Amino acid sequence: MNRFHLSEMPDAWYNAIPELPEPMQPPLHPGTREPLGPDDLTPLFPMGLIMQEASPDVWISIPGEVIDILRMWRPTPLVRAERLERMLGTPARIYFKDESVSPAGSHKPNTAVPQAFYNQQEGIKRLTTETGAGQWGTALSFATAQFDMECKVYMVRSSYEQKPYRRILMETWGGEVVPSPVADPSSPGSLGLAISDAVADAAQREDTHYALGSVLNHVLLHQTVIGLEARDQLKLAGEDRPDVVIAPCGGGSNLGGIALPFMTDADVRLVAVEPASCPTLTEGTFEYDFGDTAGMTPLLPMYTLGKDFMPPTIHAGGLRYHGDSPIISALVKAGRMEAVAYPQGKTFEAAVMFANAEGRIPAPECGHGIRAAIDEALAAKETGEEKVILFNYCGHGFLDLAAYDDYNNGRLIDG
Repeated sequence: MNRFHLSEMPDAWYNAIPELPEPMQPPLHPGTREPLGPDDLTPLFPMGLIMQEASPDVWISIPGEVIDILRMWRPTPLVRAERLERMLGTPARIYFKDESVSPAGSHKPNTAVPQAFYNQQEGIKRLTTETGAGQWGTALSFATAQFDMECKVYMVRSSYEQKPYRRILMETWGGEVVPSPVADPSSPGSLGLAISDAVADAAQREDTHYALGSVLNHVLLHQTVIGLEARDQLKLAGEDRPDVVIAPCGGGSNLGGIALPFMTDADVRLVAVEPASCPTLTEGTFEYDFGDTAGMTPLLPMYTLGKDFMPPTIHAGGLRYHGDSPIISALVKAGRMEAVAYPQGKTFEAAVMFANAEGRIPAPECGHGIRAAIDEALAAKETGEEKVILFNYCGHGFLDLAAYDDYNNGRLIDG
């Protein structure tokens, strides 16, 4: 029988910036190309989040109002995947952090709630955002409903068409959802284009700010509740530490949330998993680039495929991004974090294997982490090593069943 463990929810976030192997390069103003100051970001973000972007403090307290909402589902379970271990015949012990139990069904509300809170504290009435597969838009729609705010979501057109139930869920929580890019209905869209739409919208109204579901430092900060809980829960399970921590990586919040609390333990490997069709960390270049396609956002030091990169319309819409988090990029550049890429077919093969072993249907993004965890377990089988594998089960796939229908019936493009 699978065993799961619960711990106390953290009362502070872990800020990795002061403990990175090398100092971060600053973001640059899109017009002047000079380092950004806090005031440069106030048209888009509240000061509470801006100060978290470059805070020198390792620990940042979580506001009580945020904790009250996060406790609707936190702490989330740490589950031992014993049935998967037996299926693989591996001596490895596989654990996953089950973030699918949140109201939105993914890890995204961990940052959506504090972002809505800090904006409401400054009198902001409306938030705009982008969403790929729809998990972030769903989470922000949930969060703004908790604080009686409006939410407008620009959803990448290919996902808007593939995942209608994501749109319905956002609308049920009061979000307004439109396909992106707005100006070109023939385009399948990209996260870069959707960010441009959302930023342009926010810049036109004084009552509106923009909210981002990944990439920025404060987003990864909020997600560290995942790894902080997992660290304590592993100890409750009798494990000193994991040997490897794995998560999918698009913009970086998924991976950063579970991996950053283990960053200073040199004996723990950190592995980022991305789609082979959008191989930012494995094939991109490290340079300053815009976070959006139109070039309205600050320039960030990151691995990038170029702001004009148009990714294929794979089902893992949340991973279809040309860039990556500066924190994650810095760790990969420094050699502290590894990166691997898988084609769509291999990730769905792993997701179906996991579903048959553990009884849970993972989101396509989540399948990338599962693929890497299975490969780590099979490698341990070859060597006989009893390694401890931890991965982030970042979301369920109940609203992604069209993707499984494509896989089950041989229609899935192995991109």
